[in-house]
Amino acid sequence: MFRRKSADEAPAPAAAPAEDKTSGKGAPTPTRKEAEAARKARLQGVSDPKAAKKAAREADRQARYEARMALQRGDEKHLPLRDAGPVRKYVRDWVDGRRSAGELFIPVALVVLLAGFIRVNWVQVVLLYSWLAMLIGVVLDSVFIVYRLRKDLPAKFPDQDTRGAVGYGVLRSLQIRRLRLPPPTVKAGGKPVVPKAARAKK
Repeated sequence: MFRRKSADEAPAPAAAPAEDKTSGKGAPTPTRKEAEAARKARLQGVSDPKAAKKAAREADRQARYEARMALQRGDEKHLPLRDAGPVRKYVRDWVDGRRSAGELFIPVALVVLLAGFIRVNWVQVVLLYSWLAMLIGVVLDSVFIVYRLRKDLPAKFPDQDTRGAVGYGVLRSLQIRRLRLPPPTVKAGGKPVVPKAARAKK
């Protein structure tokens, strides 16, 4: 009896040593909560492709809106790449500071188009010669702009990229002055344009 009891009371085997969390990789094993948080962080950018596309479209729309507003305000710090930089600023001011035949091109073209419906011989002759004179004036003016800008830009901006600036100036000269973007900061003749806020104060 005593022997059985002593056998039943034999000490239980020693518990296995607790697993060393620092063994193996040399860092504590992450808890389940930490692992789940890390997984969510990895999947955050791709969990909802539709939402990501919508956010990208919204960001593009906002960027286009801000660029358009900068163009209308003439904000030099936020202009699109086509209009940004000191070279394009110089070209704009030089073109805006002079009268050009190109800025009359669109109004004259509209007048010729509308007057073309008048079936009178002498009117048709006047329109023809007016249109030819307009075209010759635009071509000569554009040639002068190309000549001056190709001569002035390398001298004034020797360390700047002036590629495309000459064509930029020619295209601007063909636009109606009131519709040019960014708005002109100088008048024909070189005088600065007075901002609307300053005119309102007067």
